[in-house]
Amino acid sequence: MSVQFIESHRENAEVYTGAQLCKQKSKELLAEINMPNGLLPMDDIQEVGYNRQTGFVWLTQKKPIQHKFTKISKNVSYDTHVTAFVENKRMKKVHGVKAKEILIWISLNEIYIDDTTPDKITFGTPTGISRSYPVTAFVEEDDKEDKTTAN
Repeated sequence: MSVQFIESHRENAEVYTGAQLCKQKSKELLAEINMPNGLLPMDDIQEVGYNRQTGFVWLTQKKPIQHKFTKISKNVSYDTHVTAFVENKRMKKVHGVKAKEILIWISLNEIYIDDTTPDKITFGTPTGISRSYPVTAFVEEDDKEDKTTAN
């Protein structure tokens, strides 16, 4: 995702800088859209932006990171720019996030929780293939008590 695309959504956006504030704001955003608080486990975030009018969100970090979700033994890569359009229980047009399947990295473009299976979170690819996992695999332990069932 290009920096120019982020710039095109910057007007009227809430923009935050600084690693600690950005970590806090990314968790607040996830809570606001009823997604698990550990879905974006990025610690060195330089900027978080949220344009509420368009639903566009971006997170910028110094360098790409990989994170292993141990409960499901899944490696996920987060690029220097992670972007998405968000709404309740859904992240669409996701860019900058890849999951490792066997030996290859697969881009993810959609993440959602369906009302028919609220205990599962589904990750979709541009090819239309998707996989679902327990929502609890993406909840950070220290906040688990605070994360009740999403409405």
